Amino acid sequence: MRSIYPTFRYTDAKAAIDWLVTAFGFEVTTVHEAPDGTVAHAELTYATGMIMIGQRKDAPAGIPDADDWRVYVAVDDVDAHHARAVAAGAEVVMPLTDQPYGSREYGARDIEGNPWSFGTYRP
Repeated sequence: MRSIYPTFRYTDAKAAIDWLVTAFGFEVTTVHEAPDGTVAHAELTYATGMIMIGQRKDAPAGIPDADDWRVYVAVDDVDAHHARAVAAGAEVVMPLTDQPYGSREYGARDIEGNPWSFGTYRP
């Protein structure tokens, strides 16, 4: 079972999905649309790997959706993982949050500011 998923945000996520399929050979596994018709969440596979894609959103600096990419890591006990990260001095940019799709997640930046998301969702 996979645990690490690169995640990308695009200005036009639908066009990006089409391009990734055509240019790089990805296969679309699932696409969920937001109420405005944009891509809220999509999963594309290639061989044994998977990436997740969504529409780029306007968000304040420091909020995970303002980033064009991040790494999502599925963990079994996200609360313990969060506590460990905080104890090590991670900059938490999204507090532990229960998502409407059933995942419990948080976002943090590593020591050089790279964005990471951790949660219980396993695509």
